[in-house]
Amino acid sequence: METLKYNQPFKTETGAVLPSVEIAFNTWGKLNAAGDNVIWICHALTANSDVESWWPGMVDKGLLFDPDKYFIVCANVLGSCYGTTGPASVNPETGKQWLNDFPLITVRDLVNAHEILRKHLGIKEIHTIIGASIGGYQALEYTIMFPELIQRLVLLASGAKQTPWALAFSESMRLAMLADQTFTSGDPDGGKKGLKAARSIALISYRTMYAYNQTQKEDDDEKLTSFRAASYQAYQGEKLVKRFNPFSYWCLTCLSDTHNIGRGRGGIINALKIIKAKVLCVGIKSDILFPTDDQKFITSNTEGAEYIEIDSFYGHDGFLIETEIVTDVIRKFWDKTSN
Repeated sequence: METLKYNQPFKTETGAVLPSVEIAFNTWGKLNAAGDNVIWICHALTANSDVESWWPGMVDKGLLFDPDKYFIVCANVLGSCYGTTGPASVNPETGKQWLNDFPLITVRDLVNAHEILRKHLGIKEIHTIIGASIGGYQALEYTIMFPELIQRLVLLASGAKQTPWALAFSESMRLAMLADQTFTSGDPDGGKKGLKAARSIALISYRTMYAYNQTQKEDDDEKLTSFRAASYQAYQGEKLVKRFNPFSYWCLTCLSDTHNIGRGRGGIINALKIIKAKVLCVGIKSDILFPTDDQKFITSNTEGAEYIEIDSFYGHDGFLIETEIVTDVIRKFWDKTSN
């Protein structure tokens, strides 16, 4: 991981100003002389810039994202806790961590921060930008904000705006976090119990009823307590607490709710008309968080866009797990759009 230190004020969409920002990023391969062999990967909610750590089987020689062919970039988002400026960072003006004082940021702020990195790296054109879930929010916004820059857009399990359904999950998670009084106490180590509960809520939207009923089913018909599904929820919650910051989690769920490509552009359909890239939308049949209607809407309102639907036992998480299917779909898309 590398870190770009941008020692100038960064103004957010809402008008707040960060005195400076740091952007953590990973790269694989080399930028060619033309500066256009770039695959830009946008990560999801609690992931980081090290794609190999959360999307195994995608980055390596001979795989879809081949460093021998492409210059692959993934930058940690603003507001996260994996090296890029966020709530756990120290506010240089106060000498204290931002915590709940970190300003509201939007998906467009993420794009503007990553534009700073793009220019720093000398990238002139992006062959493909790809994102799933809120990574798709970033990729879509990037393509609209800088239509001349991006040649291909791949969206997986994502949408053009945060739906009321997805927003309800976000708010439920935040309510769980507020129930933990340590989250608002000003303690940098606060909020962990709330984060554990929030993660449990999120997990229900990431998988499917069928997956839970198969993987967490009980073999003991006499059991009255200590059920597998309960243990699984607690384990996954504790696992996130060990690697993620509660204040960043709050920040990024609020950020997700700001997503609406139609804001200030005369509506979503008008915004989609700005896109000049070749577009592939991938839906997952069993996804309850970002149903396939979300991707079909983008496809039907974007000139020349292609829609592919995949089936997965794993729901929304299918984009992380079905690597062979995702690889095949994107390779075929590249073959079609190579001329």
